[in-house]
Amino acid sequence: MPPAAGLRRPEPEDEPVDRGNLLVLAVLSLVVGAAAGLIGAVFRVSLQRADGLRDTLIAGAHGLGLVGLPIVSATCACAVGTAAWLVRRFSPYASGSGIPHVEAVLNEELPQAPFWLIPVKFVGGLLAISSGLALGREGPSVQMGASVAHLLGKIFRRNWFDCRALLAAGAGAGLATAFNAPIAGAIFVLEELVRRFETRIAIAALGASATAIAVARLFLGEAPDFHVEPMGFVDTETQSLFFVLGIVAGFAAVAYNQTLLRTIAAFDKLDRWPVELRAGLVGAAVGTLAWFTPEWVGGGEVITQRTLAGTGAMSVIASVFLLRFALGAASYAAQTPGGLFAPMLVLGAQLGLVFGDLCRLGLPSLEIRPEGFAVVGMAAFFTGVVRAPITGIVLVIEMTASFTMLLPMLGACFTAMLVPTLLSNAPIYDSLRKRASS
Repeated sequence: MPPAAGLRRPEPEDEPVDRGNLLVLAVLSLVVGAAAGLIGAVFRVSLQRADGLRDTLIAGAHGLGLVGLPIVSATCACAVGTAAWLVRRFSPYASGSGIPHVEAVLNEELPQAPFWLIPVKFVGGLLAISSGLALGREGPSVQMGASVAHLLGKIFRRNWFDCRALLAAGAGAGLATAFNAPIAGAIFVLEELVRRFETRIAIAALGASATAIAVARLFLGEAPDFHVEPMGFVDTETQSLFFVLGIVAGFAAVAYNQTLLRTIAAFDKLDRWPVELRAGLVGAAVGTLAWFTPEWVGGGEVITQRTLAGTGAMSVIASVFLLRFALGAASYAAQTPGGLFAPMLVLGAQLGLVFGDLCRLGLPSLEIRPEGFAVVGMAAFFTGVVRAPITGIVLVIEMTASFTMLLPMLGACFTAMLVPTLLSNAPIYDSLRKRASS
């Protein structure tokens, strides 16, 4: 258990290195990674199949004419309402992304959730995301990875320092599995979860991410999540445009954070309505949207891939951006399991592609590839929202294999992080953690 409030434990780096204990921690981190990778991979495969079932349902319902519309809406409403009921009845900490709860546990602000959070997060996330809510698979994967890591730490009777290191490593392994991005998973632990370099946690995070990917790729394959055509290095004249993209992404990130928090607050004011009813109404609305445009709902991986390929009219992409912007906030406010990373990547890619298209039209003398701006936009928008630039850059590079866009990402993430910081807009997970701890 975490120490009592007001009492400071000595930091692990304050103590002499116990080589035997460190070796045990390293071995356990490999086991934790394998377990988190297995759970995360099974979750991804299950989600892919559930998304296929949703598409089949919608296609079959269209064969019934307009009679199929209420069938789709009711099915989605029931699934989302059930996910909310599972959270309320069995594991309230399973609501939402799970990353704020993991951070609160690591900061000793909240206790670790009971271990039945794992099946609640798995089933609830499956129901919510496959119903079409704009939520990401990484939230459930991170929290399930952290929970299974903490469980293994307790089984092997490790002290709080080791349990904390394993919990952080399990969370990073979950992120690595969710996006097939092992380096980003390890960096996420140090940059976002603990926010400093701790040798023991770094060793555990690297080991866990390595074995998580080794196990997950047995199910998911080795290819990056997104296919992007090879791009050359950006010339000096075009490089300055990425600083401007970062500024745009920074302002968009501030608007996104405020919209998300205000939507959650608005839903909280409806506390006279059962949480299942509120979630069901969101599910019904998403089901109705799915009836007309099934490709616009869900976690958004298909939308991101289409955007990175540069397909679609600019006006349509801008419209989908606005729709997904609002849909993501409403989906998260439904209090079902589901993350924010994947929806943010959708918005960042769309924002970057539209910006790149506008630059190509306005500056025809430059050789501009809007797809490159889409790749950079993913990292920039993520940085503006989360304030974890290294994680964002490495994550996008691993997901797209676009190593030539590293320098543009640095410039865009610089300004994308600067703008919300100057505007005193808190990182989204800090705001969500404060809500959870209050």
